[in-house]
Amino acid sequence: MQNRPQFPLIIAAFFAIYVIWGSTYLLNKIAVAQLAPFMLAGIRFVTAGLLIFGIALLMGKPIRINKKQFFNSVLAGFLFLSFGNGMVVWALKYVDSNFAALEISAQPLVILLMMWILQGKKIQPMSLVGVALGIIGIYLLIDQDSAVRHENAAAGIGMIFAAMLAWAYGSIFVGKADLPPNYFVNTGYQMITGGVLLWLMSLAFGEEWVPLQAWESRTFWAMGLLVIFGSIVAFTSFNYLLKVVSPEKVATNTYVNPIVAMFLGWFFLDESIPLQSMIAAGVLLTGVYFINTRKKTVGLRRFRR
Repeated sequence: MQNRPQFPLIIAAFFAIYVIWGSTYLLNKIAVAQLAPFMLAGIRFVTAGLLIFGIALLMGKPIRINKKQFFNSVLAGFLFLSFGNGMVVWALKYVDSNFAALEISAQPLVILLMMWILQGKKIQPMSLVGVALGIIGIYLLIDQDSAVRHENAAAGIGMIFAAMLAWAYGSIFVGKADLPPNYFVNTGYQMITGGVLLWLMSLAFGEEWVPLQAWESRTFWAMGLLVIFGSIVAFTSFNYLLKVVSPEKVATNTYVNPIVAMFLGWFFLDESIPLQSMIAAGVLLTGVYFINTRKKTVGLRRFRR
């Protein structure tokens, strides 16, 4: 049973994955204009992981883990960061930041179906209503000429869908896997291992590495915000929530992120927000409400191993 003192922490963690992660689409879009996608993501996560370990050591937190926990961390880092995040950053070369976030808003549906297929988990009627509203909202959002106005947009859409599958499986895996018990240390291992894998992917794809002295000021700012808030704060919150809240509830961040990404993309990058997109955003938020609603006690429960 969940202790009351954890509720403020849960609320703060949801704020991080709803709002902070919503802003990372803008920041990645800015940075990927100059940096190669896998190089960008690799630098972001390795830097964040090293900072996390440094903070943990200063706080006196042990960072030593066993072999099984390390292996699980590598797998989680690959699913979430190397493949999941790396493919999305790559896709941002071909689609607008708000469109990427809008496509990913289908994530709760993918997770619900994957839990049903892999775990036999029954899909609750209220969740089905929420997913249906989410699908309607997504259709309204992508059924616009502005959604696929870039060349190779179809490739970007395919990359994001592949990333969604990896992220969905990772969400289910992390909920029950033997990982470092400290959420902060757990995040650090996933960041470093995922980041190193991204560097290997960057080398394999022959990406051009832009030297640090050639970075533009906006690239520095974007990378700094991605490391501190998008990686350390938000991803630690995400790992924490996967242990205390059901995966489909954590995935509702993909319904809220598009709203944040849409506003920031419009404000900073002059990405258009048609009336149809605003209507769809309202439908998506309603879907979040239904997925988070149950007749009795709900998702603030701890996974049992």
